[in-house]
Amino acid sequence: MKFSLSWLRDYLDFSASLDEICATLNRIGLEVEEVDDPSKRLSGFRVATIMEALPHPDADRLQICRVNAGEGFEEVQVVCGAPNARTGLNVIFAPPGTYIPGSDITIKAGKIRGQVSGGMLCSLRELGIGEESDGIGELPQEAPIGHDYVQFAQLDDPVIDIAITPNRGDALSVRGIARDLAAAGLGTFKPLVIDEITGNGPSTISWQGEQTACPYIVGRLIRGVKNGPSPDWLKRRLEAVGIRPQSALVDVTNYLMVALGRPLHVFDAHKISGDTLQLMQAGRETFRALDGQEHVLGTDDLVIVDGHGVQSLAGIIGGEQSAVDENTTDVFVESALFDAVQIALTGRRLGIQTDARYRFERGVDPALVRPGLDAATALIIKLCGGEASEVTQLGDEPAWQRTASLRFQRLKSFGGVDLSAQEAIELLGALGFTLTEQTDEKAVFAVPSWRNDVASGQVLDQASSLPAEKAKAAAATVVEIEAEADLIEEVLRLRGLDAVPMAALPRETMVPAPALTPRQARGGLLRRLCASRGMMETVGFSFVSDHDAAVFDEVRESERLLNPIATDLNQLRPTPLINLLRALGRNLAHGFCVVGDGAFFELGPCFGQAGAHMVLAGIRGGVTARAPGHRAEEPSWIDAKADLVAALGELNVPEASLNTTADAPSYYHPGRSGQLRQGPKQILGRFGELHPRVARHFGLSGTVALFELFPDKVPLPKKKRKAAPALSALQPVRRDFAFVASADVVVQDVLRAVRGADRKLIDDVRLFDIFEGGSLPEGHRSLGVEVTLQPHQESLKEEQLERLTQAVEAAVQKATGATLRR
Repeated sequence: MKFSLSWLRDYLDFSASLDEICATLNRIGLEVEEVDDPSKRLSGFRVATIMEALPHPDADRLQICRVNAGEGFEEVQVVCGAPNARTGLNVIFAPPGTYIPGSDITIKAGKIRGQVSGGMLCSLRELGIGEESDGIGELPQEAPIGHDYVQFAQLDDPVIDIAITPNRGDALSVRGIARDLAAAGLGTFKPLVIDEITGNGPSTISWQGEQTACPYIVGRLIRGVKNGPSPDWLKRRLEAVGIRPQSALVDVTNYLMVALGRPLHVFDAHKISGDTLQLMQAGRETFRALDGQEHVLGTDDLVIVDGHGVQSLAGIIGGEQSAVDENTTDVFVESALFDAVQIALTGRRLGIQTDARYRFERGVDPALVRPGLDAATALIIKLCGGEASEVTQLGDEPAWQRTASLRFQRLKSFGGVDLSAQEAIELLGALGFTLTEQTDEKAVFAVPSWRNDVASGQVLDQASSLPAEKAKAAAATVVEIEAEADLIEEVLRLRGLDAVPMAALPRETMVPAPALTPRQARGGLLRRLCASRGMMETVGFSFVSDHDAAVFDEVRESERLLNPIATDLNQLRPTPLINLLRALGRNLAHGFCVVGDGAFFELGPCFGQAGAHMVLAGIRGGVTARAPGHRAEEPSWIDAKADLVAALGELNVPEASLNTTADAPSYYHPGRSGQLRQGPKQILGRFGELHPRVARHFGLSGTVALFELFPDKVPLPKKKRKAAPALSALQPVRRDFAFVASADVVVQDVLRAVRGADRKLIDDVRLFDIFEGGSLPEGHRSLGVEVTLQPHQESLKEEQLERLTQAVEAAVQKATGATLRR
């Protein structure tokens, strides 16, 4: 929000300096972002006159000008290339040492084509205050020679730019800022008087339509106006805050929007078809706005239409078809109260950002709808003439009246400041909060219409399980608490936010609580685990190409981006494997990948039918480095399963509790992949080799091993502390078994049977070999199993080992039909 000091004086009587004003704004929470003081930026420029302009003897486009710039520069020779330089012209002169902001240079005396030049004659563009020009700036004949140009042009008016928080729509006006400064003790707030204009005769244009997103709208016709350029004072006001003057009719609406925070719009009445303007939801149609752009409207967008179609995107931007111009003689002025959420949704969807939308989104004064129209009417008649009609309206001013209470002791307990009740009442009164009731403990205030941020909005979920009466009472209690917090905030703000003492938050225990939840801490554990296994972490976009996504999952339109940052990033990814495979392909293409370098992982979000969820994905590609005694090898599904099992082990899921099923998705290689389940339904992860079809899609050759883990599906461990492991002082004993089993026997069933032979003595079971062929019967294979035995009380004897061997053999044969290989 920008405003100039001269504009501020319209609403605030003050004698404070610029620095004091900025300090006060920062103190009350209206943070100053920038101060532009033209008197400092444009210091040194003078009003001068060209006494004589002669052609340069050695350059066709240059002139030698004798210039009088007042004391010290009564006759200076300046070489100038402007085509409009001529004898008797009053100009802007920059003596040597002057900084030219528009060109970013500092003037020096010197020679140009052999002729002495002791300064520069400037254009408005070179001063940074005008548009591109072919010549130097021309000043009126009455301009005082030698006078400071900034003072002559009335540019010695600093402009302050402040940051506005989303809840402070009342501060999006010069008058609102003046009110805050006055309440903070800097000056006296001037009353605002807007006379109601009755009008002569009914308006020939009236309102119709629904009021869902616009409870109150008014308008009136002004006949016989003469549109043209605005007076200089109005132009300077708008230019100071970054608004380009257009015409008097348009400039009036922009002026009142900045001055009072009241957005308005003017239609050329002769360009409106019919005698009504209708508020309605748009259809699927195209609308050409004042920005010159074609916008495709949706069915949720609120528009103002006439007999020809859409004439305005309500509360955001007007239409080009009904815009006023120099031939406009009759105008229809609109002032309305549009729904903030409706405006925000439409503006965001269409990508239109205007000053009107910015204010409506943050809330405008509902009591200023009709006075705003009267203020615009009076100013239009003053600048453009004409005669106003009576007001036509749709709906009525909403019941914005509400109260808020403040318990005085809460200023100390909640706000941390020791403040008297009377001082708090006076501070709130200066902001427009009217005292309606007071006791020793609290005060009740009527909230002003412009403070829609105080105790407003929905405070209770409509789907509350409470009974209706209790829910209503609970909502009222929440509103009261929120309103009181708002009042405390206002008192603290006006006293100065820097005066609020620092206080440490209370500690429930001397030991600080963990910074991460157990589920969040898992991310760090998994990352360290993957890094320790030689994998490099990547962080990819959550967006991928829809062509890549289709290889892994059905492409869902609900996950297609309407405005992607790139054409190949237009779909929410179904798995991080897409990003990892692209990274692997790029590394392989540059010859960087052996297994140590060609192993990547990512822990990040993905999206599918089950919604958004986290996935740990990892891949291994390329070949191992050759070494004496070792040949180069590609990764396999065994590597992928080992990575997945290790990651689950880090999450306290033992391998013995897992079931392996051969039903991995179609992008895995059939027969070389599987899923790890906990129970029959809960899938914790997948592993295997990449399907050759998918590998070709990504331009990969050779074997690629990959896995996916779903951390959110792994249950958190119970909160009770684990008992210390019972470590044995005795040495473990390892025994190898080779079982001949049918090829259709699941290895996991064999391992489970071995574990069940003696759960107290058997500590670990691991498959170390699979052999086929040789002397084995056709359709059979040999499974090598290593069994770790851990005694706890005494060392194992030979007869104990023999009994255990028999128990293992019997358990496996009973469960799977496999026999011990002799």
